[in-house]
Amino acid sequence: MLQFNHKAGGSLRHILGLRHGLRAFAAPSWATVDPATMSAATPAEGMNLCGGSWSKAKATQDIVDPLTGEVFMKVPNTSRDEIEPFIKRMAQAPRSGLHNPMKNPERYVMLGEVCAASAREMHKPEVSDFFTHLIQRVTPKSTPQATGEIKAVRTWLEDYSGNNVRALAEMQGLPGDHLGQTTVGYRMPFGGVSVITPFNFPLEICSLQTLSAVFMGNQCTTKVDWKVAIVMEQFIRMLHAVGLPKTDIDFIYSDGPVFNEVLVKGNARMTLFTGSQHVAEKLAVDLKGKVKLEDAGFDWKILGPDVMDVEYVAWQADQDAYGFAGQKCSAQSMMFVHENWSQPGVDIIGRLAEKAGKRKLEDLTNCPVLSWSTDKLMAHTKACSDIPGASVAFGGKPLEGHTIPPQYGAIQPTAVKVPLEAFENEDHFNTATTEVFGPFQVIVEYKAHELPKVLDAINRMPNHLTAGIVSNDPRFINEVVGNSLSGTTYAGARARTTGAPVQHWFGPSGDPRAGGIHTKHAIQLCWSSHREVIYDVGPVPTTIPNQS
Repeated sequence: MLQFNHKAGGSLRHILGLRHGLRAFAAPSWATVDPATMSAATPAEGMNLCGGSWSKAKATQDIVDPLTGEVFMKVPNTSRDEIEPFIKRMAQAPRSGLHNPMKNPERYVMLGEVCAASAREMHKPEVSDFFTHLIQRVTPKSTPQATGEIKAVRTWLEDYSGNNVRALAEMQGLPGDHLGQTTVGYRMPFGGVSVITPFNFPLEICSLQTLSAVFMGNQCTTKVDWKVAIVMEQFIRMLHAVGLPKTDIDFIYSDGPVFNEVLVKGNARMTLFTGSQHVAEKLAVDLKGKVKLEDAGFDWKILGPDVMDVEYVAWQADQDAYGFAGQKCSAQSMMFVHENWSQPGVDIIGRLAEKAGKRKLEDLTNCPVLSWSTDKLMAHTKACSDIPGASVAFGGKPLEGHTIPPQYGAIQPTAVKVPLEAFENEDHFNTATTEVFGPFQVIVEYKAHELPKVLDAINRMPNHLTAGIVSNDPRFINEVVGNSLSGTTYAGARARTTGAPVQHWFGPSGDPRAGGIHTKHAIQLCWSSHREVIYDVGPVPTTIPNQS
């Protein structure tokens, strides 16, 4: 059993039991990296997958350990003169797919078996530990956050075991106007498609969306942010080990512009993009609208007039805003607080500050921010607190005594209070509603008669991914739900913005390009199109009708 060293000044890697080559588990037989030994001395190496063959690129990209700054991975830096095989594979994928309801239907059965075998594999303690530790090496989130990702993927694989991949191709039919005529609606694949996902969920988003594309008959090329893509590479190797054909998925390490060229020249028939609004809009133009977007989310929560379960509400608000240092597209970005929650004896902001103040690097309940530097986070904090009437509610300082590299961020969980009336100024509104992928939120207090202003504010926000309405008052809930449009909205005393389980839809709303994840509807919406086939086999009428 490993003994962790928690003494002051000790490397945070002790928390993961990874220092000096100590190991708590044996890496699975299909794995090609070992999270216990990834270091400058023995860096992990990533590989591309194209047409069933793993290969390296001519150049490599150094990836640094988010906790120490040392290079601990070297991954392919695929250049433009190396992407032709990926382009050809994408362009030459059959338009009717690798399978569809009338072609190679045995693949539905095979994929159900792969899901079942993958779920069994992920139930093995050594496999669960492998993915947990690997995720924590590349995105140092707390153990509950990392294991939650493993559980979500495993549960989803169990959901699509057996006949449930086949069920995604369920047909709809109607009888015709005469004998021998029927109409059947089929779900058809697109052909060569792509998945692009960010760093914050190294396993869940990329694995579920890639397999969803394959379920519907598509041939998929997947690109994950190369800081964390090693996790998805290992997941694909696990899929191969349990029976997935090696040619179903291509996998590439590259920068964004290089992969953009793959998509354009390969004529990607559909691309699922999860990430920033700016990149999403560029892809939509470059790919002529053939996209589904789970783009950036500036997500709100409203505390209604009925005060209840105060400690729980404070705990959930802390989880939503500061779990994994706020690096979730569903993280609570702005909390509107009804005046009843600020009364003496309630003081929801004070309770939230107390809980946020207990987060620390030592147990990774606070952790490095991988897309914003400390300087950038502090500059944004100042910009928000400089809004007239605004102030720092808590936090607002950099972390000290760590070895997190300067390109990453390290700050205290932070909240800035901004007055509702400040939103009348468009510049102030835009500053306050800038999405920050970090442990930062804006708190806005409001009075009962100001709910229309709150509703106006949430509808002016550019993104509509998740939302929480903390109230058990059905009239209040209906007022907010009926006048808002966030795609995944939680309502009730236990409302949250993060932690979507795999049994329900997760995705934005209010945009025809909106994509989703998890459910049968989400998979069909993103990865297939409707095709109607009208069968009319006769008999023909005894009298031929006159010409018309």
